[in-house]
Amino acid sequence: MTADEALEASALAAAQAVAREHGVACDEAVPIAAGSNVLVHLKPAPVVARVMTGTAVLHDDTEQWLAREVAVGAFLAERTDLVVAPSDILPAGPHERDGLWMTLWEFVPHDAQAPPPGPRELGRSLRELHAALADFPGDLAPLSEIRDWLERLLAELRPSPSLTGQDIDWLRVKLDALTPAVFESSLPAQALHGDASISNLLRTESGLVWNDLEDVCTGPVAWDLCGLVTSATSRGQSAAFIDELLAAYGDPGVEGLEAFLEAHALYDVVWQAYEGRRRPRAMTRAAASLALWREGRP
Repeated sequence: MTADEALEASALAAAQAVAREHGVACDEAVPIAAGSNVLVHLKPAPVVARVMTGTAVLHDDTEQWLAREVAVGAFLAERTDLVVAPSDILPAGPHERDGLWMTLWEFVPHDAQAPPPGPRELGRSLRELHAALADFPGDLAPLSEIRDWLERLLAELRPSPSLTGQDIDWLRVKLDALTPAVFESSLPAQALHGDASISNLLRTESGLVWNDLEDVCTGPVAWDLCGLVTSATSRGQSAAFIDELLAAYGDPGVEGLEAFLEAHALYDVVWQAYEGRRRPRAMTRAAASLALWREGRP
């Protein structure tokens, strides 16, 4: 059993144990996704556990971070059907079991094989999400917290054949250069999804539903918008597709996106390089993404 397989098995066992502790029948813990974290369907209950196996390293206080995610999810679920709601079958958490933190969410039936959303559907969905998030009354971390994560991860990277010391130094310089325009931007700020990508959308019978609120924060809407653009571009979508997505989102937020797009490219490279310490394929992707970025290509 590989280290990743062992970690996934631990996540499944921990999620199943939490469900049973709260009197919820869980005959089978089925992994839905296993990447930076592990998502587990606690069958037959309509509950999904999001078990932190990777991104918890970004935070000094994992419990507070996850409590914030649940609070935003509960707020949105009361006002819109645009998001996956926290579980109402058992406490949504955060829960800790055997050193692993998790939150619990409703299982939303969706079509994982459906064609990707069109540009207008994507743009409108994000705009509607932002409209709902704008009224969130709680305290959220500023976007500068993401800059802090990146600084921490860069400090832990070591030169390798895939990512040289010069590459790491270049990334540090870019982070410093992007900080005033992005992470300390003077643009109007509001509550954001934080990780608005196509991979965090579910296609349901009633439309698109946003998932994974781990990175909720406050900042300019351009951060989320560029996350969605970056996600679409990485899937091979054309410039015309992106223009249509931006038009569907509408003003404000669609002007002066270059620095925010660069910041997302930086985020992707740094995170993949960090993950590459335990997943060699991630380091390969980081090196390839960095090469394309430095050549000025998407």
